[in-house]
Amino acid sequence: MAGRGSRLRPHSLTVPKPLIPVAGKPIVHRLVEDIASLLNEPIDEIAFILGDPAWFGDDVVSSLNQLATDLGAKASIYRQLNPLGTGHAIMCAEQSLSGPAVIAYADTLISATFNLDKEADSVIWTKKVKNPEAYGVVSLNEKHEIIELVEKPTEFVSDQAVIGIYYFKEVAALKSELQYVIDHNIINGGEYQINDGIIRMMASGKVFKTGTVDEWMDCGNKEVTIATNKKMLGFLKEGNQELISKNIKQENSKIIEPCFIGEGVTLINSIVGPYASIGANTTIEDSTIKNSIIQTHTTIKNADLDNAMIGNHAIFNGKFTNVSLGDYSTLK
Repeated sequence: MAGRGSRLRPHSLTVPKPLIPVAGKPIVHRLVEDIASLLNEPIDEIAFILGDPAWFGDDVVSSLNQLATDLGAKASIYRQLNPLGTGHAIMCAEQSLSGPAVIAYADTLISATFNLDKEADSVIWTKKVKNPEAYGVVSLNEKHEIIELVEKPTEFVSDQAVIGIYYFKEVAALKSELQYVIDHNIINGGEYQINDGIIRMMASGKVFKTGTVDEWMDCGNKEVTIATNKKMLGFLKEGNQELISKNIKQENSKIIEPCFIGEGVTLINSIVGPYASIGANTTIEDSTIKNSIIQTHTTIKNADLDNAMIGNHAIFNGKFTNVSLGDYSTLK
């Protein structure tokens, strides 16, 4: 999670992208908890690869330590100070690369129900897509083993796109191959890539299988983050999760579920929902808000918002609709 999340600006200017909330919970918290649920076994350690401490500071580290503690694990914090690729980022956590492990990129969310094949040397999680030419996909043999990774194929290879979550029965094998990649300066796209380590593992005879997720939800920019928020609220509602705080103030207002409404929210003469996430201690007055993400300690008045994303400690007063307003901003 070392990247700066430039495609999600202005929201990622003040909050690292993996900590931006979707359906009321930071992206990385939701991802880690979903992976833990899928594994359904104790987790010893969660290693987080962060960027510059000036950006990923003490408050971020504290949040991640708490996330690990809540799952009964210890947190290990590593830093990737130069953006040298996914393979390099993984090797920044070299001290933690032993035993069975999952590696995941922290800007994606999933919904999955499959049983992880822990007999395979590795499992690459994939999603069936309609336009495989736009993705990196896996090529399978007759045993349904992965034999090749193909980036944006011009001819049909498969419709299983790689989503950026991997299981390794012994992650030290990946570490060894990535060390070879770095030592021999094997670079693709100007960076050291995890795929080059995986390709070397395949060449050595390691067995790779797929684990296909039901949903793969991106959080790369404002538009897809709002779409992901909508999907996630739907999933949580179907799972009968409590999404609306009991500690809210409502005056002549209506909530159309599914919605997430945080602690201390005040609603006055307003309609909220469906598919709205409202952060803690936000006030909404004389407004209609749907299909939007509003973060914490923000004031919204006289608004008709749809497909909007508004940050923390913001003030919005007006009839604009499709809005992307960052933290500590005012629009009147």
